[in-house]
Amino acid sequence: MAIDRRDFVTRASALAAMGMVSAPVLAAAEAGGDPIADWIVVNALGGLGDPNSPPDGTRSAISQRVLADAHASGVTAINITLGYVAGPEEPFEDTVRDIATTDRMIRDNPRDLIKILSAADIRRAKAEKKVGLLYGFQNCAMLGKDATRVDVFADLGVRVFQLTYNPANLLGDGSMAPENRGLTPFGREVIARLNDRRVMVDPRNKTDAELRLVAERGGFVGIYFMPFLNQSGHATAEDVVAHIDHAVNLCGEDHVGIGTDGTVTQIDDLKVYEAKLAKEIADRRAAGISATGERPDTYPFVVDLRGPDQFRKLARLLEAKGYSPRRVEKILGLNFLRYAETIWGG
Repeated sequence: MAIDRRDFVTRASALAAMGMVSAPVLAAAEAGGDPIADWIVVNALGGLGDPNSPPDGTRSAISQRVLADAHASGVTAINITLGYVAGPEEPFEDTVRDIATTDRMIRDNPRDLIKILSAADIRRAKAEKKVGLLYGFQNCAMLGKDATRVDVFADLGVRVFQLTYNPANLLGDGSMAPENRGLTPFGREVIARLNDRRVMVDPRNKTDAELRLVAERGGFVGIYFMPFLNQSGHATAEDVVAHIDHAVNLCGEDHVGIGTDGTVTQIDDLKVYEAKLAKEIADRRAAGISATGERPDTYPFVVDLRGPDQFRKLARLLEAKGYSPRRVEKILGLNFLRYAETIWGG
C-alpha cells in the first residue's frame, strides 16, 4: 500500500506490536535516519514470500506481513524467480502457470505491487511507493528445443533470463556440471534471440577476468548475500561488504549492485528452520542440483544482514568503509537502473 512517512510510522508501530515489523526498522523510521529513503533500491535477485509459512502452491496469495516488510525495507524493485528451476514438473507448463498466478497476485494488490516491464516502471514504482516485481528465470529449460519460445516469455513480461541452473541443460553447462562445456550451439542461438528481444542475459559464477569483461561491455554485476561468500559457509555482513568492494575495484563503481538471492521477510526461529533446511538440502542432493558447500548448517542467507533493515544496514556499512553516499546509491539501485535503460530502454 502506498503510504507517506507519518502513516508508515503509525502503521509500523501497530505492526511491530503484532511482531510483523522488526524493531530496528521501526527505530530507524522514528529517528528519521533512513539513509535510503529517497533512493531507488533494486534487489537484482530476490524473493517476495514468507519463509516461516509453507507455500500454498500458488503465488496469487501474499500475506500482509510480506507486503508490510517489503514496504518497510525501502526496496523499489525485486527480480523474482518465476517458473521452472528443477524438479519433475513439465518446464513450459509450470512456467506459464507461475507467470499467470504472479500476474494475478499483482492485480489483486494494485496499491502495493507493480509489474516491471521497463526502466520507467522502476521509476514509477518509486514515485507511487509500490514494490516493483521484475520477472526472471534461473533456468531456461522451459524453452525446450525451441528458441522462439524466448518471444513467448518476453511477451509475457520476463525480462531476465539465466541460461542454466547448477546442472547442465540444452543451452550449456551450469556451475556444477563437471564437463564445463560452456554454451552449446542452441545456447548461442538462444542468446542471439534474447539480444534481439532486448532482455537481460544473466550469467553466474564468473571469474575476475570475466567480471572485468562484463564491466567493459557496459554490464552489471550483482553480489549476493549467501554463505559461499566465506569459505567456512558462514558469511557475515562484513563478507558481503568485502565482496562488493572487490567487485568495485575490478569493475568500477558504475557496474556493481546487489542481488541478495533471498527474501525481505526473515526467518523467525533459526533452530526450527535448521530441521527444514536439512531436509531441503537432502532433497537438492537427491535431485542433483545441490551446490558444493551446501550443508544443513549453511543458511542460504547472511544472518546479520537480513530482514526489512538489510538494505539500510548495508548502506551504513558501505559508508563506514568510506564510500560516498552517491557511490552507495549507485550500488543499491542506480547501477541496475542504468543497465535496464541500456537494455530495455527508458
